[in-house]
Amino acid sequence: MSVSSDAPDLPAPGGAVTDPAERADTDTDTDTGTATDADTGTATGTGNQTDSAAGTPRPVPQPSGLGPLLARLHFYAGVLVAPFLLVAAVTGLLYTFTPQLDAFVYDKELTVAHPAGTARPLAEQVDAALARHPKGALVAVRPGTGDRTTQVDFTLPELGERAHTVYVDPYTGKVNGRLTTWYGSTPLKTWLDDLHRNLHLGATGRYYSEIAASWLWVLVLGGLVLWWRRQRRNRTARRLLVPDLAAKKGVRRTRGWHAVTGVWLAIGLLVLSATGLTWSRFAGSHFGEALDSLGSGTPGVSTALPGASADHQSGHHHGGTASHSGQGADPAAIDDVLAAARRDGLSGPVAIDVPQDGTTAWKVSQTRNLWPVGRDSVAVDASHTSNTSDASHAEAAKVVDRVDFADWPVLAKLTRWGINAHMGTLFGLVNQILLAVLAIGLTCMIFWGYRMWWQRRPTRADRGALFGAPPARGAWRGIPYGALTAGVVVVVALGWALPLFGIPLAGFLATDLVVGAVRRRRTVTSPTESGSTV
Repeated sequence: MSVSSDAPDLPAPGGAVTDPAERADTDTDTDTGTATDADTGTATGTGNQTDSAAGTPRPVPQPSGLGPLLARLHFYAGVLVAPFLLVAAVTGLLYTFTPQLDAFVYDKELTVAHPAGTARPLAEQVDAALARHPKGALVAVRPGTGDRTTQVDFTLPELGERAHTVYVDPYTGKVNGRLTTWYGSTPLKTWLDDLHRNLHLGATGRYYSEIAASWLWVLVLGGLVLWWRRQRRNRTARRLLVPDLAAKKGVRRTRGWHAVTGVWLAIGLLVLSATGLTWSRFAGSHFGEALDSLGSGTPGVSTALPGASADHQSGHHHGGTASHSGQGADPAAIDDVLAAARRDGLSGPVAIDVPQDGTTAWKVSQTRNLWPVGRDSVAVDASHTSNTSDASHAEAAKVVDRVDFADWPVLAKLTRWGINAHMGTLFGLVNQILLAVLAIGLTCMIFWGYRMWWQRRPTRADRGALFGAPPARGAWRGIPYGALTAGVVVVVALGWALPLFGIPLAGFLATDLVVGAVRRRRTVTSPTESGSTV
């Protein structure tokens, strides 16, 4: 595939490059006197050149080795995948500051105006929510602490994965409002999350974000290798980490800013790529299967209650009051359930999953996303509280299963930490600022990449072009057979694990082969025409 001619301006006699953009982008090969691209070490001219001393044609050296091949891949991936990365960077930047946006837009629902005194029993707060939302099934409660309201979730068939969340002042029992949420996320946060994940296009839109995540690490690692090779004559920290400020303009200055920014942001961008892939559509599925096969999936507590009686399933507890949710669980038992979880060591913010029948235990899980992450969870059996006095309710509700975050497999912990870091919650405001820097830096790198493409264009009147030429093809011929075979195996394996890396790559290669065949045919039919050589 090519965006413009593979052949930049031919050097003038003596090997001098006459085009200003070309001159800024080439070095002189000390062995041959040929103008060469400093990234790849390959000649920038094509066809035969005239030896200034003998006046006879001499062939231009063909590209060979890993460097030129990597440069060509980096070029095409940069040109064609960068738009996906740009969209991901901009939408990710918007999503990064959803906590502050939520606090501004939904201040009434999320916060308590005057937090003071002792919170009312959680059952009373749930009753207030049930009075406001009598329809639907009560499925979850997140008790409010400090100046945060208590959130009570209800599901309805027409809502699908979403829920109605009622927000209750824990100190007064007053309902502050109701929102349609997605796993506890506000409408604004849900909208921005969908924009970042799928551009509001559903499953089809998820292709864009997975392409971006699948290729970001390739561009980052490839760029690091190319920048390292370019500094082969003087690999100092200053040359690698500081742009060439002596270059006042031109492609050298642009490349310096593009590459150095990539070096500084490399680790963060690689983390974003890896964590983004963990919940992508296709690669994420493969990742989940791999974790399960290694026994490293996220563990969960068992909420099954064997031997539950029909009376428990009827939902009549505490004197025979039926559940408002229309299911088997009695909301009046929620204080006993929370007390049992607190006694068992679950501190901080928690979410309580309400069982929908009498054979299922309540589930209480920590929801702390800040470092250190709190994700302990317990299953609580509250099925015997109706047979005891009020004073012993808390003793009757008992923990029947427990899973601590400390006991999670290492890979499951890394996945959890990575997700939190990707979403900007792991280190609070510091995490948000780092994500913003990565998004802005990636946007700048994309701009500089396209600017280099434009700056490298031929500008002579008789050979002008809109954009610069891609690195010459045919570099793979210079790679040793063994290394080439191993490389093909690795690429095929990566293509299977990351389908939206493999499929676009196959498309790049197929299109490039077709373009190369067409140009070879033109060269054969028009031998005097200076075309590209393969």
